[in-house]
Amino acid sequence: MPIATPEVYNEMLDRAKAGKFAYPAINVTSSQTLHAALRGFAEAESDGIIQISTGGAEFLGGQHSKDMVTGAVALAEFAHIVAEKYGITVALHTDHCPKDKLDGYVRPLLDISAQRVQAGRNPLFQSHMWDGSAETLADNLSIAQELLAQASAAKIVLEVEITPTGGEEDGVSHEINDNLYTTVDDAIRTAEALGLGEKGRYLLAASFGNVHGVYKPGNVVLRPELLKELSEGVAAKFGKASPFDFVFHGGSGSSAEEIATALGNGVVKMNIDTDTQYAFTRPVAGHMFANYDGVLKVDGEVGSKKTYDPRTWGKLAEAGMAARVVEACGNLRSTGTRLK
Repeated sequence: MPIATPEVYNEMLDRAKAGKFAYPAINVTSSQTLHAALRGFAEAESDGIIQISTGGAEFLGGQHSKDMVTGAVALAEFAHIVAEKYGITVALHTDHCPKDKLDGYVRPLLDISAQRVQAGRNPLFQSHMWDGSAETLADNLSIAQELLAQASAAKIVLEVEITPTGGEEDGVSHEINDNLYTTVDDAIRTAEALGLGEKGRYLLAASFGNVHGVYKPGNVVLRPELLKELSEGVAAKFGKASPFDFVFHGGSGSSAEEIATALGNGVVKMNIDTDTQYAFTRPVAGHMFANYDGVLKVDGEVGSKKTYDPRTWGKLAEAGMAARVVEACGNLRSTGTRLK
């Protein structure tokens, strides 16, 4: 069962929450970065989450048509085949999707999975993200209600972002300011609109100072203890302890202490993209600098096929990214927790 069924995905999330660990959610943009993520999970003996952003899906769709749905579906189908060789279970997820891309990305993918479920099969993706952080909370939650109903019918988990994450990702950007902190009132309004499981399962990307990308120390003030305040505020009103499955966005570059606090307060998924991008690219850059007269035909020479062969530097890239995924599993305490 290399790709989680809906039942297994729910079990994965429940186990993470109960065990106070989280799954690294690794963004991929190619078959090679997919293999790197799978390899890292396998080496760490951890299950995990593979995700594709709108920009990643557009890239996967090819530069001729740049079709996001084609790119996402193609890689998901590829993952269903190659993941069988890795001995771990992964869930497939689509990352940040703002309002203007819903019709060209998440909604068509939901339709594809709904058709699969109606035919007695499992959904193609296990979860999708709706990023309504640029909208008013009322509009955000209104759209989330519609999407949650569709996702639940297709046995899919929805991820919602109710308040902004700072920085920029795939063209969605927010300033780094005091708006990057979700309030208890925001959380209560979310529970009122989306329920606490009875309307369908959802993951909550609450903001506690998170910022996409990597910034120098002091530029970003994370307050992962805020997640406890949100949980307690909602629990007091609705009578359900630990009501949310939290997602940690903008996690690259976070300290061990910040991650540990977030895990203790209900985070079950942490997105990692910037760090794995660098881990993939850095060995390639090193290879090119060290072998410049082989990868280039300098002064009329012929170069060296062994050094410019994409397989040569591609293997280095895969190994570098896989090692960063192993590190992430250790930081998130998912090492050795794979389903048996």
